[in-house]
Amino acid sequence: MPLGPYRVVETPDMPIVLPDGTRLSARMWIPEGSGRKPVPAILEYLPYRKRDGTCARDMLTHPYFASHGYACIRVDIRGTGDSEGGMTDEYTPQELADGVEVINWISAQYWCSGRVGIMGISWGGFNGLQLAALQPKPLKAVITLCSTADRFADDIHFKGGCLLNENLGWGATMLAYSSLAPDQAVVAGKWRDMWHERLEVNPFLAAQWLRHQHRDDYWRHGSVCEDFSAIQAPVLAIGGWGDGYKNTVQTLLENLSVPVKGIIGPWIHKYPHIATPEPRIGFLQEALRWWDRWLKGVETGVEDDPDLRVFLMQSEPPQQSYTIRKGRWVAQNFRALPVQTLYLGAGGLADQPTPFAAIIDSPADTGRDSGEYCAIWQGPDLPGDQYRDDAQSLCFDTAPLAEPLAIVGAPQVTLTLASNAPVAQIAVRLNDVHPDGQVSRITYGVLNLTHRHSAATPEPMPVDVPVTIRLSLDQIAYEIPAGHKLRLSLSNACWPLIWPAPTPTKLSLEAGQLDVSLLADTGEAVTFAPPEAAPEWEVTILRPDSNHRETRHDLQTGLTTLEIVDDFGAVEDDDHGLITDTIAREWWQIDPDDPLSARGKTHWSTVLRRDGWHLRTESFSEMYADADYFYLSARVEAYEDDDLVFAKDYSDQIPRNGV
Repeated sequence: MPLGPYRVVETPDMPIVLPDGTRLSARMWIPEGSGRKPVPAILEYLPYRKRDGTCARDMLTHPYFASHGYACIRVDIRGTGDSEGGMTDEYTPQELADGVEVINWISAQYWCSGRVGIMGISWGGFNGLQLAALQPKPLKAVITLCSTADRFADDIHFKGGCLLNENLGWGATMLAYSSLAPDQAVVAGKWRDMWHERLEVNPFLAAQWLRHQHRDDYWRHGSVCEDFSAIQAPVLAIGGWGDGYKNTVQTLLENLSVPVKGIIGPWIHKYPHIATPEPRIGFLQEALRWWDRWLKGVETGVEDDPDLRVFLMQSEPPQQSYTIRKGRWVAQNFRALPVQTLYLGAGGLADQPTPFAAIIDSPADTGRDSGEYCAIWQGPDLPGDQYRDDAQSLCFDTAPLAEPLAIVGAPQVTLTLASNAPVAQIAVRLNDVHPDGQVSRITYGVLNLTHRHSAATPEPMPVDVPVTIRLSLDQIAYEIPAGHKLRLSLSNACWPLIWPAPTPTKLSLEAGQLDVSLLADTGEAVTFAPPEAAPEWEVTILRPDSNHRETRHDLQTGLTTLEIVDDFGAVEDDDHGLITDTIAREWWQIDPDDPLSARGKTHWSTVLRRDGWHLRTESFSEMYADADYFYLSARVEAYEDDDLVFAKDYSDQIPRNGV
């Protein structure tokens, strides 16, 4: 694909030495001649290993920006990849302080004009906003993708006060990633000492996160929603409807006082020029317009772009993986949308309320077609046909729609209900019912009912006393055609998305309403250029990647088990010869009649090797609970030439605190 006018010079390992002497490792792409004519810089700051973990996307992205006149610096954070030190948690004060030092160091280099932008997706999108809130003087612009402004309410740990099973899943991912050695070819004779140092300090983050079951100071740290005014650099925020982080773009648009624009496509947790499902967009060209305006002072017209450009998805049969989504791009101001109110009643969803009384009493395995909280690994991770979960839920349908209904924004649900237990949860799904009976999930929300008033100071539910609760479903843009029905599905379980309540519960429902925002089409055409990128990472594929998902129901034991295997394949870097080989496995098991039977297990295997150098790590984790405690365990094993050289076990018993 076309590149810019500058020849690009790459530095595979550039040292950045912090004030305490710790050496961070950076990979840099820089325009030839920038020593004579300094250029702005773009930083991406991650723990996901620049040498192998993010190579594929780095090679498509950073050389492209460099060819257009930017110094691009991809840094492994302390204790990860080829950087020295130890990593103890995500977004620590140390990580952010290091990030400020890196930004200041970059701005002072002879090849830098003194102006720096920061870009990142997921972890890099989070810490990009957090670093902007610290206001390092050289930082002049931000591009954040698939990120959050609120670490408790809108991340992989808790949702609506419910414990996401992704807390264990991603804790296992980080246990595996942060147990890996630096590349011997980069750090030479220091690799073994660096490896053992990080193995010794490597935390089991799933337990660390689970100790904070309310929105306390731990979560307020790094949550930029605590003070939006601290962000003084212009922000381009990007998200995807197939991602777990659907709400941040709108949150930033509503609350930042600096120039801010938003784009939301149909994508999963990926950069939009390489994402699925398509249509992809020319993200790198959009990013260049942003960088050119705020880092070079070029009038690119970004201020005149619509505040928000969203992909309005059209109804399609449910699939757990799409190659392409049908729909159209629209410009939308979500601040002032017409709202349609529908009431729950004996006849379903209608314009007027009718009296009814109903019980929500779902089997504990309800939710098995909910898909992953955050679709990231390119497997069949999106929500499947909801008909089975709906059969175990309380459902309210409209009549077949007389005309299309385009829903945008965050639907609001208000329910009056009573619980027979002090700790209970509710899951709400807004579904598209096709004429042939297939059911597509539009959006959803979950709520730990003890968090109905506050996530910081939860209160037990009064037993058998009706209360009125309100929850927001995730942001969405989705058009339902005429002839389909809109359905609101209610359950008091959503496994394996969230951990079940400690006791079987029943919810008595006596009233409710649904408020949906409707498309206010301005008629403004929205188009994007087709994606461009730098040449692909050159590798030899030794084993192709593959993804496996299987749900089993044991007729003898009654257990429902979801097995997930993500084989990332084995590849050899054609330039420096490092071979990586990774397989991740998860198992989620529950008895539909017993919420205390819930159990999650993981196992990651990773190999790093080149001629004369062969390392392997195996990491395991497991979690179960009784009515009073969560029980977590983990183990890391490290092998050198198949000899066990390190092992560490973790074990935690954590009180349940209204979860």
